[in-house]
Amino acid sequence: MSDVGLPKVHRLKRRQDFNLVYQKGTRFKTSHLTLRVLRRRSQVSTAQLPGKPFNPALPTRLGISISLKVDKRAVVRNRIRRQLQAIFRQFLPRIVAGWDLIVVVHPQAAQCDYLQFLQELEQLLVDAEVLNGYS
Repeated sequence: MSDVGLPKVHRLKRRQDFNLVYQKGTRFKTSHLTLRVLRRRSQVSTAQLPGKPFNPALPTRLGISISLKVDKRAVVRNRIRRQLQAIFRQFLPRIVAGWDLIVVVHPQAAQCDYLQFLQELEQLLVDAEVLNGYS
């Protein structure tokens, strides 16, 4: 495993997964970021696991959405994505398992620095009760 990016098990990749979080997830906002969260459902049918609607053993996955409205230059969008991934990697030990998270970057975020992203993402994770000690 390299130090760049997120471990594969913590990446939200499929369009179907993104759509599910957008449709059924809960939204939390700050001035530069929006966080959408959805508790992951187990792949096993609930008939086999009565009273267990989700599987806490499932790793929490993160997706990052940065549109061209943030900046037309891919270099800028990729820098923001890498910063958010690094921050998420920092929080990984404290994040409760079994969630799908999507961070949507607002256009005015192009002027933000790492520290500002760190503070806003931590606030969003606390508001969403996804960090250990807050859920």
